[in-house]
Amino acid sequence: MTPPGAPDLAALRPRLPSPLTPVEDERFARHGVRLLLKRDDLIHPELPGNKWRKLAPNLRAAADAGRPALLTFGGAYSNHLRATAAAGRLLGLATVGVVRGHELADRPLNPSLTRCAADGMRLVFTDRATYRRKTDPAVLGTLLAEAGLRPEDVHVVPEGGSNALAARGCAALGEELRGAADVVAVACGTGGTLAGLAAGLAPGQRAIGFPVVGGDFLEAAVRELQRAAFGGPAGDWRLDGRFTSGGYARTTPALDAFAADFGERHGLPVERLYVAKMLYGLTTLTGEGAFPEGTTVAAVITGGP
Repeated sequence: MTPPGAPDLAALRPRLPSPLTPVEDERFARHGVRLLLKRDDLIHPELPGNKWRKLAPNLRAAADAGRPALLTFGGAYSNHLRATAAAGRLLGLATVGVVRGHELADRPLNPSLTRCAADGMRLVFTDRATYRRKTDPAVLGTLLAEAGLRPEDVHVVPEGGSNALAARGCAALGEELRGAADVVAVACGTGGTLAGLAAGLAPGQRAIGFPVVGGDFLEAAVRELQRAAFGGPAGDWRLDGRFTSGGYARTTPALDAFAADFGERHGLPVERLYVAKMLYGLTTLTGEGAFPEGTTVAAVITGGP
């Protein structure tokens, strides 16, 4: 039971289920493929898409435990940090963001971190070696002490918001898409959205995750999240890692041109670091004949520019 005075998430009025919109695109139509856009970016103006779905169960857990502060982690351009800071402001929770890159402490804040600070987030900058050890209890204790927080007052949310709570929250995304599409595509940073999405889909549906950062860690991360959230593997999913554009927070002229063109075709400003990579990958797969004629694919729009 939520303690008296705990934040009420319903007061934020999320738009759920998020809209599912068909779009006409000849790059899909010529292969007999129908394209839908799952507009999770419209769930909430400040907590869009998978950020709402992953944060909401963590916010409820913090409230249930009577913990008035959130501590989480991210890079200098982290959408997750921005969303956590906004949630803290809207719900009256203290927030601390541990930012990768100690050298950033002496530089002017970029627009993303400026927004975090304006929303009341305390920013703690740490070197990359320490950041890699952020889950070590001793390191976490030091970070909490630096932020002036008592452990019993803090709910810790992992980088990207991906934990078992988040995966269970994202299962609702799959449930909203049951019967609506054969294939569902989503961009992946830390794997929580894909883990939950796949679990929520009905038998016969499958999910494709498009990583936005290189490396072979993501498949194991999704499997571990599903084990923690659902007790083991859940749903039919796979990853296609060909469309990272060189790594996290990186784009290429080809990706930028694709995103601009897609936006003009469909009246949708396309976020570059996640959504554009997913849409580019999905369009490429369609052109390669990856989907049989008659397939309906849904692309999850997890956020805006």
